[in-house]
Amino acid sequence: MAERPDIAERLASLSLFADLTPAQIESIAHRFDEEVFSEGQRILRTGLSGSGLFVIFEGDAVIRIDGIERARFGPGEFFGEISVLTGAPPNADVEAATLLRCLEIPGPEVEPFLVQYPRVMFRMLQAEARRLRITTEWKT
Repeated sequence: MAERPDIAERLASLSLFADLTPAQIESIAHRFDEEVFSEGQRILRTGLSGSGLFVIFEGDAVIRIDGIERARFGPGEFFGEISVLTGAPPNADVEAATLLRCLEIPGPEVEPFLVQYPRVMFRMLQAEARRLRITTEWKT
């Protein structure tokens, strides 16, 4: 597990947390833990309950649906939110494509976290809208 100042520095460098004060970032760093996954390790599995919201500090995560790679997320991106927010099991497998370091916000703590930090919630909503737009664009 990383030292708390290291987690705070990593959070401060991510656009998801750009609107927060140093004190707010420090509070988040002390509230949640860093998780490390080895290359190839599965983090979320289709049809099983989601465990939390993961914000990537370092490395890449692969999102697979029916065994087909649909997306690849890197530093600053997040996953696990759909399952946590809907209460439904994940609709994709997520696995570490490389050594992966993430901040994990446990499922039951996601709503209080987002309510406490509405600017983070807004930035997540923007990211979700971009993802939706990409997946629904007509190919010409």
